[in-house]
Amino acid sequence: MANEGLKIKDRYKWIALSNTTLAVLLATLDISITLIAMPAIFRGINLDPLVPANSFYLLWMILGYMIVGSVLIVSLGRLGDMFGRVRIYNLGFVIYTAASLFLTVDWMTGRAGATYLIVFRVVQGAGGACLMANSAAIITDAFPKNQRGMALGINNIVGVSGMFIGLVLGGLLAAVHWRLVFLISVPVGLFGTVWAYFKLEERGVSKRTSIDWGGNITFAVGLVALMVAVTYGIQPYGGRATGWTSPLVLLLFGVGVVSLAAFALIELRQQNPMFNLHLFKIRAFTFGTLSTFLAAVARGGLMFMLIIWLQGIWLPQHGFNFDQTPLWAGIYMLPLTGGILLAGPLSGYLSDLFGARPFASGGMIGAAISFILLLMLPINFPYVLFAIVIAVNGFSMGLFAAPNRAAVMNSLPAAHRGAGGGMNQTFQNSAQVLSIGVFFTLMIAGLSSTLPRAVSTGLTAQGVPAAIAGHAAHLPPVSILFAAFLGYNPVQHLLGPQVLGLVSAQSRAMLTGRSFFPGLISAPFESGLHKAFIFAITACLIAAAASLMRGGRYHYEG
Repeated sequence: MANEGLKIKDRYKWIALSNTTLAVLLATLDISITLIAMPAIFRGINLDPLVPANSFYLLWMILGYMIVGSVLIVSLGRLGDMFGRVRIYNLGFVIYTAASLFLTVDWMTGRAGATYLIVFRVVQGAGGACLMANSAAIITDAFPKNQRGMALGINNIVGVSGMFIGLVLGGLLAAVHWRLVFLISVPVGLFGTVWAYFKLEERGVSKRTSIDWGGNITFAVGLVALMVAVTYGIQPYGGRATGWTSPLVLLLFGVGVVSLAAFALIELRQQNPMFNLHLFKIRAFTFGTLSTFLAAVARGGLMFMLIIWLQGIWLPQHGFNFDQTPLWAGIYMLPLTGGILLAGPLSGYLSDLFGARPFASGGMIGAAISFILLLMLPINFPYVLFAIVIAVNGFSMGLFAAPNRAAVMNSLPAAHRGAGGGMNQTFQNSAQVLSIGVFFTLMIAGLSSTLPRAVSTGLTAQGVPAAIAGHAAHLPPVSILFAAFLGYNPVQHLLGPQVLGLVSAQSRAMLTGRSFFPGLISAPFESGLHKAFIFAITACLIAAAASLMRGGRYHYEG
C-alpha cells in the first residue's frame, strides 16, 4: 500500500507539471500572438491603426493584456494562498477560455470593434494572471525540493519561449483569418480546464484571512497609472517626439508614485497583507526577484527591436515584400526560442545539484555578451551570424531563468508561495511593459536626431515637393516605427496615393520598392538601436551582480 501511495504521489507531480506548463504556455503565448497578427486584425475590423487618433487602440491591443496581468498577479497569488491555489488556477482557465471565445466572435467594426477586442483582451489577461500567479506554487507543492529546479525550469522556460512562439503562430494563423488568432486558444483552454478540474489536487497550505482591500486598491491604482503613463510616454506630444513631459504623463506618474507609497505604508501595518513586504527579508528572494526584474527589462524590449530591425530593414533588403515581413520576422527569430528551450530544463536540473548562482549569474553575463555581439553586427547582417547571436542570447536567458525561478520559490515559506510567486511574476511582467517604454524611447531619441534630414533629403531626391517632404520628415518617428512593426510599406503609407501621383513612374517605383525605406532609415535606426542595446547590456550586468548576492543554496524548510 505504501508503494502504491508513492507511485500515485510521483505520478501526480508530472500531471501538475504538465497541466501548469500548458497553462503558462497559453498565458504567455497570448502576450505576443497578436503582435504579428495586428495588421490582419485591424483590417478585419476596418480600422487604420496608424491614424494618430487610433494609436490608443494600437497600444492597448499590444499592452493591455500585459498590464492587467502585472496588476492582478500578486492579488491572485494571495487569494490562492487563502482559498486554494488550484481553485483560483481553475477559475483562471475558465475566464481565459471564455474570453478567448468572446474575442473570436467580435461582430463590430471600427473603433467599436477595437474597443470590444481590448475589453476582452483585458478579461483574457485576468484569466492568464490567475494561471501564472499560481502555477509555480502548485509545482512547488507537488515536487520535492531536490527536483523543483528541473520542474520549475521546464515550466518557466516554456513560458518565456511562449512569447516568441506566439510571434510565429500569430503570423501563420492571421494569414488564414484573423479570428483564428483567438479561436486557437478555445479548444486548448477547454481541454486544460477539464483536465485541471479533475486531476489537480490542493496540496498547498491554505490560510483564510481577511482580504487586504486597501492594499489591493492602492496597488492596482498605482501600477495601472504607471503602466498607462508608459503607453502615453512613447507617443508624441506638442511637437515633441515623445510625451514623457506631457501633463497627462506627469499626472499619471504622480498618481502612481503616491498610490504605491500609500500601498507600502498600508502593507507594513496590515496583519494579513496582500504584498508581504517581510518576504524581502529573505535574501535569496530579494536578490532573485531583483534579478528577475532586470532580466525582464533587458529581454522585454528586445523582441520589439528585433522585429522592427527585421521587418523594417533586413527582410525588405533581402527580397521580402512589406506585407510578408511580419510572419517571416517571427520565423527568422526561431533560433532565439531554440536557445531558450535548450537551456531551460538543463540548467534547472543542474541547479538542483549545484545551486542557482553559477547558472543564473552566468546566464546574465552570457546575455550581456550576446547584446555586445548584436551591437557589433552591421544593420544589413549575414543571417548566419545573426542566428548564432540570438541563439546565444536565448540560451543565456534560458540558463538564467530556470535556476533563478527555482531559487526564488525554494526560499519561500509554504504558506506564502502563491503570494511570493505572484510578487516575483509581477516584477517580471511590469518590467516587460517598462522595457518596451524604455527601448522605444531610446530608439525614438536616436531616430529624432537624424531621421528628419534623411527623410527630407531622400524624398526630395525622388521628386517629392519640398513642402510635402518637409512635412513627412517631421512626422513622429514612432509612426514610422509602428508602420515597420506592423508590416506596412512605410513610405507608401506616409505619402499616400495623391502625393505618389505627383512623381514620375520611376520615382514612384523607387519610393514604394523594397530598398528605398530600408536605405533611408538604416543609419538613423542604427543610432537608436545602439542606445537600446547599451541599456540592455547594463541591465544584464547588474542582474548578474544581483544574482551573485543571493547567498548560497537556500531552501525554506516548512
